[in-house]
This record gives sequence, structure tokens and C-alpha cells, in this order.
Amino acid sequence: MHPEFQQLISQATRLTQSGDLAAATAAIQTALRGGVAAGHPSRQDDPDVIDVDAWLVPESSDASGMVSATNDGVAAPIRRPSSSHDAFIAGFFRNPAGERSYKLYVPPNAGERPLPLVVMLHGCTQDADDFAAGTAMNEAAQTQGFYVLYPNQSREANPQKCWSWFKHNHQQRGRGEPSILAGMTREVIEMHSIDTHRVYAAGLSAGGAMAAILAKAYPDLYVAAGVHSGLAPGAASDLPSALSAMKGAGAQIPMRPGGGVPMIVFHGDRDATVHPGNAQDVIAASAGRAAHVESLRVPGKGNKRHSTRHLYRNLEGDIIAERWEIHGAGHAWSGGTDRGSYTDQAGPDATAEMLRFFFERGLGNTGGEQ
Repeated sequence: MHPEFQQLISQATRLTQSGDLAAATAAIQTALRGGVAAGHPSRQDDPDVIDVDAWLVPESSDASGMVSATNDGVAAPIRRPSSSHDAFIAGFFRNPAGERSYKLYVPPNAGERPLPLVVMLHGCTQDADDFAAGTAMNEAAQTQGFYVLYPNQSREANPQKCWSWFKHNHQQRGRGEPSILAGMTREVIEMHSIDTHRVYAAGLSAGGAMAAILAKAYPDLYVAAGVHSGLAPGAASDLPSALSAMKGAGAQIPMRPGGGVPMIVFHGDRDATVHPGNAQDVIAASAGRAAHVESLRVPGKGNKRHSTRHLYRNLEGDIIAERWEIHGAGHAWSGGTDRGSYTDQAGPDATAEMLRFFFERGLGNTGGEQ
């Protein structure tokens, strides 16, 4: 039996014995749908295929075989020695605000030294696998060496699997989905060798809006954020105001004195789902309206789309935000692949540009290129 499958089933047994049937059911569902099966073949060149040798298994246990537990009382794997292979593993997180499943990309040689973590929040109707395929973020992580965490929104929380960015009780630190996502991020950090000075959040559409909320609510956790075709925190507080905000008539966005977490934003100027004007609100909520703006034309090569890149500087001259206006693009991840939904292969490479922006910044180093 695969060790992770066995661990999840053992975990479900303990949770059942303790009376936590909901968590036990989630553990069983994770084991069954996470691609965990004994004897499953592995291929080093395909991160979507599980590599048994790269799975994380407990390295610390007592004579009874019990493993360490999280603050929620749920058994969790502890970081293990590095493997030369990568892996794409399934898991779940639970805290008092709720629970969500996730997928985690573990790069080759993880564990040799602390590596960055990028949290990727999918859009409506998508899931972790779809988003990973469309953005090609795992391929970038394999080459550059970082972890990628893909939380999954549940249909129970939203039938279309949208993150609840538009609900007032999911927009603050310590409440609702921000609490779940931040807690999941912290647990993954505890389980793996991750550089806590280089943790970032990004998302598309509803996921982009939730990434902006995470950046605002947890600036001590996320160093920078990327918002693609999303909306600013506070743009809506219920479904009717969400529909208005998506049409470009959102609420007045409160400005942060002194600026917030550095932000990179992408938005197509032909987006008919989320009005392009929301991109400027995302920037204003992060950088403030007093930031100095420089605009640069970025010509598309070959048949690629042209873009305008706006750089926002603070009073010290540091670049604190960046906004890409993609000409002719609709509601899709720019530069994505045809293996995922809501992607625009003709656009500039949002994945590469977000990573550049992120990795120029760490805690104590929030300035980018000059």
C-alpha cells in the first residue's frame, strides 16, 4: 500500500475513533481522489504522475508508530530528506473556519535548503489540476526550484467553485476562507523546507480577488501578490455588489496609508467578465493613489499581444506595484497553455512575469528593479 494512502486511511481511523466524522470523511475522500494508489507507475518527466520515492512520509515517530500532529489534532507528514525527483501530492487542511483539499508541487531536491512557496488560487469552475496545467506553474517550479500550493475550493462552499471574495465574512484576517488559506499556507511551511521570507500569493479572477484579500489581511505571511483579472479587497460585500463590481461599478476602495504588500496585476482590456477598471483599483488599494506611475509599451513578438506595463514607485523610488494592461485580451490567464481552461496563449507570459516580480522581493527587501 502506498505510504501516503496508508497514512491518510490511518488518520481517518483515528479521527473516526475520536468522533470527528467530518474530518475522517475528508481524509478518506482525499486518499481516494488524490491519485494515491499502490503500484502506480511514476515518471520523472511528468509532474502530474506521482513519484513514490518523492512522497513525503513521517520521519519522526515513537515506538507505537504515531506521527506528529497539527494544531488541529490532525496527523501530518513531517519534512523528509530531499529527493532528486519532483512530486504533485494531494492533501487537506482543516481549522475552525472550515476545511479545503489542496495539491502541492514539490520540486526536485526539495529539502536541501529552504525554497520559496507560491500559493495559486484558481478561478471559478476550475480546480488545482486545471489551474496548474493552464498556468504551467509546475514547469516553472521544476526549473527554478520552488514549491507551489494549489488550494481547492469546494462545491459545498460555492457551486461554481468560486472563492468567496465578495462576502463580508470572508474578507478579514482570522475569518472564513482567508483564515483557512493562511492556515493551510502555514501548515505547508511547517511540513516542508520553505523560506518564510519568500512566500507569495497569486490567483485568477475570483482567485485573484482572494489573493488580494490574503495580501491585505496577512502582510506578515505573504511578501507579494499577483492578481490576474481580479478585484480589489472591499470591492463588494454581497452578491449584488459583486455583480456591480464586476461590471466596473464597485464600492469605493479604501486606500492604505504608506502602501500595502507589493502587487503585480494583469488584466485584458477586452475582459467582458471582470471590468478592466478593477485592475487600477487593485493597484490603488495596494500602492495608494499617490504613487508615481511610469508607463512602458511592451510590443508583442510575432503574433503575440501588445501590452502596456505600468510601474508604480513610492517616494523613495522603489517599485511597489506593477500593472500589465494586455491589449485585445479577454478573461484568461495571459500566456497560458491550452492544457487548462481560461488561458490566452497569445498574451505575454504572466507566469514568468509574476515570478520575476515575486523573486525580486523578500521580507526586508520589497523594492524591485530600478
